[in-house]
Amino acid sequence: MSECVFCAIVAGTAPARMVYSDDHVMGFLDIRPVRPGHTLVIPREHHPDLAGITSEMGTRLFDAARLIGAALRSSSIAADGVNVMINDGRAAFQTVFHTHVHVVPRHHGDRLSFARGLVMRRDPDPDATVAAVRAAMPEGT
Repeated sequence: MSECVFCAIVAGTAPARMVYSDDHVMGFLDIRPVRPGHTLVIPREHHPDLAGITSEMGTRLFDAARLIGAALRSSSIAADGVNVMINDGRAAFQTVFHTHVHVVPRHHGDRLSFARGLVMRRDPDPDATVAAVRAAMPEGT
């Protein structure tokens, strides 16, 4: 799928700030994050919607999301929790039609900054953010 930006990231022809990678899935910072640390987890194979993935792939996606969520909590981002979500289909606000899971760090009392992040969607220092999350990931991921 040459027109799919996520497939280009998998192929290495588009840049991404990688947080997690294995033989089946990848996790990288969202280029328009709601909060610093907002990570997308994708299957390496192109699947435009949730109906196209297997149960095994669903498990792999959510296992990577679990690891990333734990890293967001234990890193200098110090998230108190995470939102894990999928926008599946145009009506659900999916904009890149390659299945992906959002892992968004949350902090107690962040309602206003979270709402502002939905509009602003930027990280002032994404290089520091990716370094912080990677440093908190388990060895070998």
